Amino acid sequence: MATPQGDYEHLLAKCSDYRGALALLKQHRPYLEMLPSMRRPQESIVTIPLPNISIRRAIDGHLGPVSTRRDVVSLPCDSVMLMCDPEWKIKTGVDVVLFIHRPDEDFSELLSRWRHTQILLSENYEWLMPMQHEHLLNEGSERPYPLFITFPQTPERIIRGLNGAGLPVIVYKPTLWSDPEERADLVDPPQFESEELTDDGDAALREWGIDMDMEGGE
Repeated sequence: MATPQGDYEHLLAKCSDYRGALALLKQHRPYLEMLPSMRRPQESIVTIPLPNISIRRAIDGHLGPVSTRRDVVSLPCDSVMLMCDPEWKIKTGVDVVLFIHRPDEDFSELLSRWRHTQILLSENYEWLMPMQHEHLLNEGSERPYPLFITFPQTPERIIRGLNGAGLPVIVYKPTLWSDPEERADLVDPPQFESEELTDDGDAALREWGIDMDMEGGE
């Protein structure tokens, strides 16, 4: 059975919020351990849904490169998580690239999106950052970290193929998300004044399936 378009859109929207991104990372421990601060996740993750990059390319003349130009390109991934140091307000160089299984997408199409992304990110590029994070250094990292997200309806051959290619894959669990009407607080996310999350913040994260008392915290 094909993945419903609504499920894909719902998950993409949730990944746009740092709490949704953190809930996904919790399902893949190696990437979660790269998070600079478990106590300050809001300042440690920058999410960019349907990201664009600016690629610097040389313009060749008869005697070699004479100048450069910038080309803005849309990546074929669904979202990216850029990890940042909450103290220094800089990127750490860990860029997690998300690929959500799209409706009616088969294994070769999903894998091709990652292969195309690898080619684009092998060039000299910069991320086009969200307005509120434009002050951050936006240079791309040397190595992107892919993460594939599937649904219960995803054909077994896709998961088997991703595992065979040595790519990390997790299954989207609906219990991680609440009904949209119950998430009205996302319109105005809570701001935490201290280094540690407030009790209310801890409770909010636990509603998203994130246990702040888990091992491996900051």
